[in-house]
Amino acid sequence: MTLTPYEIALHEIGVQEQSGSKHNPRIIEYHACTSLKATADEIPWCASFVNWCLRVAGVVGTNSARARSFLTWGVPVPITEAQRGDIVVLSRGKNPSEGHVGFYTGRKDNNVLLLGGNQSNRVSIATFPLSTIISIRRQS
Repeated sequence: MTLTPYEIALHEIGVQEQSGSKHNPRIIEYHACTSLKATADEIPWCASFVNWCLRVAGVVGTNSARARSFLTWGVPVPITEAQRGDIVVLSRGKNPSEGHVGFYTGRKDNNVLLLGGNQSNRVSIATFPLSTIISIRRQS
């Protein structure tokens, strides 16, 4: 039975950065799925995590460690049609080049729930304001 990228991501909940000069080998493995190939777990890794989950499931990702690289991946989906496992790209701060990316888990009030990496330095399900959504993407 083949797992979906979302199901693979669920199995990774709890993976977290290591403090100090040590780096979590699993996060380095996530980074290896991008052209950046970072060797430290302090380097932002949300996009590396999504790319790793896609690759393990046999799906081609963006090969980029930039969250906003997913703005051109797959096809856009309106929030009203979002399904668990869709990829959500969020804005982060005022810098238009920064962002965050994770898997759609659901909605609660005025928030979106994302399963993602580098959320409080770990793989977790976290809430973000709906107003920060730039795009929701689905595999084409």
